[in-house]
Amino acid sequence: MIVAILILFFTSLSVEAQKFKQPVLISSAGQSADVKLVKMLAQRQGLNATTILMAKSADLTGFKTLIIVPGFSSKGLGAAGISQQEEMERVKALIKSANDLKIPIVMIHIGGSARRQGQSDAFNQIVAENSKSMLVVKQGDEDGFFTTISKAKNIPLTLVVKIAETEIPLGNFFK
Repeated sequence: MIVAILILFFTSLSVEAQKFKQPVLISSAGQSADVKLVKMLAQRQGLNATTILMAKSADLTGFKTLIIVPGFSSKGLGAAGISQQEEMERVKALIKSANDLKIPIVMIHIGGSARRQGQSDAFNQIVAENSKSMLVVKQGDEDGFFTTISKAKNIPLTLVVKIAETEIPLGNFFK
């Protein structure tokens, strides 16, 4: 009984410790349109957030948290005029810079099964493995992809049923 209480106590401490600071930079990994929805949700929560779709290392200046929204979109890459390889190199450099600057990364995956597997999972994996917390719509974790990374890397994972349900947990990350 005492062990169970201690586990519950330390678990609640780790959840409480997952608070992030503003201002926030929101960027994409894979150039899906999902980042625009996350921008809207952040605005609705009153977050001091700036969205730069193709953020680079220099863009991190002045920000205290980086939210990355992974999901591959060939249409998005085409509109940005870059290849999948160029996008992956940009994302890796952005993550490395954020880690070097000790700017925590929050991964938000709202694309469900449409932004999973295939070309999306390379982006999903690198962002998830380097995040301090993950917020995922359950449909995107039906195979346990994010749950497995969460457990292996001891990264807090919040699962929600619908995209609209990401708004409150997103806001809570910063309150």
